[in-house]
Parts: sequence; structure tokens; C-alpha cells
Amino acid sequence: MSIWLLASARPTEVKCLRASTNSSAESQQNEKYCIDMVRSRDYDGFVSSLLLPEASRRSSLALRAFNVELAQVKDSVSQKTIGLMRMQFWKTAVEEIYRDFPPAQPVSAELWRAVKKHRLTKRWLLRIISEREKDMEDRPYRTLQELEAYSENTQSSLLYLLLESLGVTDLHADHAASHIGKANGIVTCLRAAPYHSQRRKVYLPMDICMLHGASQEDFIRGSREQNVRDVVYDIASQAHTHLQHARSFSGNIPAEATPAFLLTVVLEDYLQRVRKVDFDVFHPSLQKRNPLIPIQLYLRSWKKMY
Repeated sequence: MSIWLLASARPTEVKCLRASTNSSAESQQNEKYCIDMVRSRDYDGFVSSLLLPEASRRSSLALRAFNVELAQVKDSVSQKTIGLMRMQFWKTAVEEIYRDFPPAQPVSAELWRAVKKHRLTKRWLLRIISEREKDMEDRPYRTLQELEAYSENTQSSLLYLLLESLGVTDLHADHAASHIGKANGIVTCLRAAPYHSQRRKVYLPMDICMLHGASQEDFIRGSREQNVRDVVYDIASQAHTHLQHARSFSGNIPAEATPAFLLTVVLEDYLQRVRKVDFDVFHPSLQKRNPLIPIQLYLRSWKKMY
């Protein structure tokens, strides 16, 4: 292309022309960066993404990489101020992505590509950031409902974006996504309890702990007493209830939506395993990954079920 044409082009056009010139190698590097991040930090999400239709797979990995970037901020910074600065970076990055000027950062570049391809809703991206930002307060959830609200604003929002990447616009699918996101947030909180307790932190809902007379110290020392198990039972039961509600919509949602909900296999697996150990959240077996999960995900995908 001639210098005259480049000079006469608008800034966004110049950016696109430069992108198309460099895109091949750089785009592959950006994609690999996201793949490696999701594989190492969100393995279940990684396997689930591989089972999505090819047209949505790369965008799913970009969205999950974005989610991982935000999720790891809290544990990777020594000061809250630094964490808030990172969250502000991502707020600005999303605004720039929708102006076609994504920051020169692999996840931002891949997210920009997904936004352009699927016209993803900015509101869901910003809602995830805002909720993660509030989570920088580093305190337990006061109530189970507070944990559910956090899960809705993070995990459910991610599912709404995945549905958009699949080209699904359906009210029943949105309702299912809402419940699955809440179940995922609750299960994630339970799964992380042993990890957090080793760092002398407890995030489980305070109202449930108080109901059963379980203190933060009980969880920090890894107690297996009945009152601690009762706390886990109540929280796990709520996650199970959300999965049941999500499945109540299965007969009404389009088949194209089911790949976004494959993570129910992982949630169901954890809830079954914690039940088998009588809700002992510190049981060693719960720290091991089920090697059959990829096969189960594939079978559920093949059957178009969730």
C-alpha cells in the first residue's frame, strides 16, 4: 500500500492495516499466551473450551484468560493499592478495546478480537472487573447471598459472554447461566477453602459458620468436627440447588447453548466427591483432580447435555 494511502487513512484504519501486516506471528503468540494461561490456571475451563465449536473456541479462551488475569490479582499483590491499580488498568483496557485501540498486551489483544467477532456486551466485562475490584477488600462473605451475588457478577457474567460467543440469545439460556454461575462461585469457594486456610484466611459465608458455631480458627486449623462439616453441607447444598434449577431449563434452551454449560460436569463431580467424604472439605481426595473429567466432558458435549 502506498504512503499516500496510509497518510489519508483514519487512525483506526491505520491501526487495522498495521494489525493485518503484523498479525500472523503476533496473533499466534497472543493466542498461545492465552491458551497456556488457561491451561495452567483454569484447567477445567481449558478442557471445556476445547469442546466448543471452532468458531467460538478462541474467543472462549480469550474470555477465560481475561477471567484468570482478574482472579489472580488478589493473590499476586502484596498491597491492596497495587491490586486496585491493576483493576483500573483493565477497566481502561476494556474501554480502549471498544474504541478499537486495545493495549499492547496478549489478553487484551485476544479479547479485542473476540469483541469484534461476536459483538460482546461491554457491560458484562466491566461487571466482572468491578466485582473483582470489590473483592480486594479481602474479607469473608457476610452471608451466603453475598457469595451468590459475587458469583452472579463474575461467573454468570462470564457465561453470558460465552453464550454471546456461541451466537445464543435466549432468555432460558440466560436463566440457566445465572444459576450455573452461582453454583460455580459457591463450589470454587469450597474448593479453595484448604488453600486459603493454609494462609490463615477464611472466605466462607459468616452467617452459615455462625449458624453452626464454627469459627474461622476451626477452618484455619483444618478441623473435621461435625459443625465444620455442617457448614460445608449447607453451602454445598445451595450449589446443588442452583444446578437443579439450571437443569430445569434444559428442555427449553437451544442446543447451541449447551457447550457453554459443560462446566456443570466439574461442579457435579466435586459435589458428589465432597458428599462421599461426608462433607469433610479438607479430605485429601478432594485435592486431587479427577482424571476422568475430560472424558465425561466429551461425552456430555457429544450428547448435547449439561
